[in-house]
This record gives sequence, structure tokens and C-alpha cells, in this order.
Amino acid sequence: MKPKVTMIAWNQNDNYVVTAVNNHLLKVWNSCTGQLLHDLVGHADEVFVLETHPFDSRIMLSAGHDGNIFIWDITKGTKTKHYFNMIEGQGHGAVFDCKFSPDGQHFACTDSHGHLLIFGFGCSRPYEKIPDQMFFHTDYRPLIRDSNNYVLDEQTQQAPHLMPPPFLVDVDGNPHPTKYQRLVPGRENCADEHLIPQLGYVATSDGEVVEQVIGQQTVDQDEQGLEPSILDGMIRQLQLEQDQRTGADQESAPNAPQNGEGTPRRG
Repeated sequence: MKPKVTMIAWNQNDNYVVTAVNNHLLKVWNSCTGQLLHDLVGHADEVFVLETHPFDSRIMLSAGHDGNIFIWDITKGTKTKHYFNMIEGQGHGAVFDCKFSPDGQHFACTDSHGHLLIFGFGCSRPYEKIPDQMFFHTDYRPLIRDSNNYVLDEQTQQAPHLMPPPFLVDVDGNPHPTKYQRLVPGRENCADEHLIPQLGYVATSDGEVVEQVIGQQTVDQDEQGLEPSILDGMIRQLQLEQDQRTGADQESAPNAPQNGEGTPRRG
């Protein structure tokens, strides 16, 4: 097999360079002389993650598609800590990315199964207040482009960055209780009635009809004909103003391309 470098990283003070090779070895080099100092053995598949510690020049983290996460002392060429990302009933999960916290006390990893792994010192109590499965209800909604090539949410015809804060749902699209909805930026101070999503039936790509979150409006507000939220009202007002400007532009320039979506203009 022809050796190929899959990833490269300098340590914190740039004295060492670590390279990951497709034969599953990590090599530690002297950055000034180019001398090979150590071969780090432990991975069983290709490594695409190399992260240096934010202030300790001895420490380097590596992770790969074999599900292994190593903390290395690259000055001695030894492994300090090892974690294998085994998922019950599914085998191991390939690790796609890792990052240290600025204080160097924690690091977070993401894997091929959609898990966020957080390692560090202390207890895990701060993380127990959040549900195991967290997705935004808009995560997999299709996007389209209008005549100006701007991106729009297909269902609401609105620019994604102007849409109200999304709801937190589980992997099946079921909304979490209101106490979890306040964890979403922009919903911290919402009243309880604004934290209850509107459910509806949506057809999936394979033709199956499932119940999912489809909007921001509550049943009571729908009956009363009220605006679902202040953000929704602002979005509708912006869209109305853009429609009016678009109509005026089209009257003054008959040959201009038509834009029926009413996308807010970018500055």
C-alpha cells in the first residue's frame, strides 16, 4: 500500500509536527530538523482528527473512523488516555471531529451516529438537564432558491435566517416539553403557550405519512386569529414590504426578471 498522509497538525509551541498516515500510524517529527521521533501505535483505521491541546505543548488528541480516541504525550511517544466509542447494538461509531475547550479541561467529539461526546473533569450534572435526543424541527426541511438565487425555506417561503427560533424535537420529530424549548436561543423568556408547537401530518420521501412539527402557531392562537409570535409578525411585515418594493420595481422596469417569492434583500 502506498503511504498517504491523511492529516497533519503542529503542537502548541510548533516544536513538533504530527502526521497521520493511512497505515494507521501517527508519526511525530521534529519541526526544525525533520527528524522522525516517534511512531504512535493504536489506531486500527485511518485518522482524520488531530487536535493539539490549547496550552500544554506535550498533549495531542487523535481520533478516527475506528472509533478510537487517544490522548498522547508526543514528547515521550506514549498514550495517556484511550476511549473506544462502542455503541450498544450498533458496533463502534466513527469519530468525525474533536475540539478542546479553551481552558483545556474538556473536549467534545461527534460521531457517525449523530452523538455528541463530552469528556472532561468534574461531574456530568450540568448536562443531565437536557434530553438525550435533540434536533431542530427544521433540520431536514427542504430548501429552494428564488429567481434571485436566494435560499428559501420551501414550506414557509421565508429566508431561513429570518424564521423564528425552531423547536427542539427527538429523532422521530416529536417535540420535547416546554422546559427544554427554553434552551433554544430566542425562546428563553417565551410564555408557555408560545412553546407548544403546532403538529401536523407530513409525507416522507418514501411516501410514509408521519406526525411532525410543522409550524410555530398554537391551536388557541389559530382559533383567535392572532399572530403566532412577535418574530412571525416581523417576518410577515418584512415580506409584505419586500412584495411592495418588488411590485414598484417591476412597474418601473417591465423587462426585469420576476420575483414572486418576496425575498428580503441582502445589504
